[in-house]
Amino acid sequence: MTNKIILDSDPGIDDVMAILFAEAHPAIELKAITTVYGNATIENGTRNALFLKQKYGFNADVVKGADKPIVRDPVGPTIVVHGETGLGDVHAPTDLTLSADPRPAYQYIIDSVKAEPGEITLVAVGPLTNLALALEAAPEIAGLVKEVVVMGGAFGMNDHRGNVTPYAEANIHDDPHAADIVFTAPWPVVVIGLDVTEESFFSKDYLDQLRDDAAEVGQFIWDISRYYLKFYSEKVGLEGCHVHDPSAIAYVIDPSLFTLREGPIRVVTDGPAEGLTIQKFDERKYQHDDWGMNPAQKVGVGVRDEALLKLYRETIIEYGNR
Repeated sequence: MTNKIILDSDPGIDDVMAILFAEAHPAIELKAITTVYGNATIENGTRNALFLKQKYGFNADVVKGADKPIVRDPVGPTIVVHGETGLGDVHAPTDLTLSADPRPAYQYIIDSVKAEPGEITLVAVGPLTNLALALEAAPEIAGLVKEVVVMGGAFGMNDHRGNVTPYAEANIHDDPHAADIVFTAPWPVVVIGLDVTEESFFSKDYLDQLRDDAAEVGQFIWDISRYYLKFYSEKVGLEGCHVHDPSAIAYVIDPSLFTLREGPIRVVTDGPAEGLTIQKFDERKYQHDDWGMNPAQKVGVGVRDEALLKLYRETIIEYGNR
């Protein structure tokens, strides 16, 4: 069965790894890449998506989205992790012949979901602003989306809690108000957060091998990953990188790779815990408890990391050697 997805992304380095994974795997039909600020500015991120589309001949539309959060002040692009324009030391040309769809991303999402009710999965691997704007403009889409898969958040499982603050993951921290809107909406959400993405690891050797075995695509992934690995080596002390955004694509391809926990989710929107994701996963009735009104959503708490790495490697090698 083919999964039709709109990939909502802030095209930085691991986003590109995820976009190529989605384009490469036969179980996914990549309908569109909707862009959002985050790892890069909205201009650079959109250019990066158009660059990929032109370079690899994607059929997917590229659609420019939000350039700032709904409420909070912007945090700014993550240059220290993804470089000045989002792809490390690789820079998309400024004279691309392709252009983005004229609609704003939130409207594109609304139109697409209404055109194919029950068929489109929204996969969001950046701040959740576009999805929240779509919900606010057309709340009825919540009943028309097949599933929402989010790379974001951290729930303290497997000793993973945050990566931009002690308790907040970057995508959620960038727009906590949007995340709270998305997680409390009446549509099915699966959150693939740091609890599982930091349990999988692209080692230096893994990426070297991909470069050698996956032809030009492997070389391109290797090239953009140099800056990323330098950050991981110098700031995190690891020789490799965590498998963040590609894990969300892996879930769509094969949900059995993940163990999930169910319960309503909320996001702390201000104060010292801004961006903290929390889930009620017990059945206890509390004296003060408005969680019961919110839909139960799913959170990844375990991953078969070796199987995930094998899936990614085999998919990219086959794509690179077509």
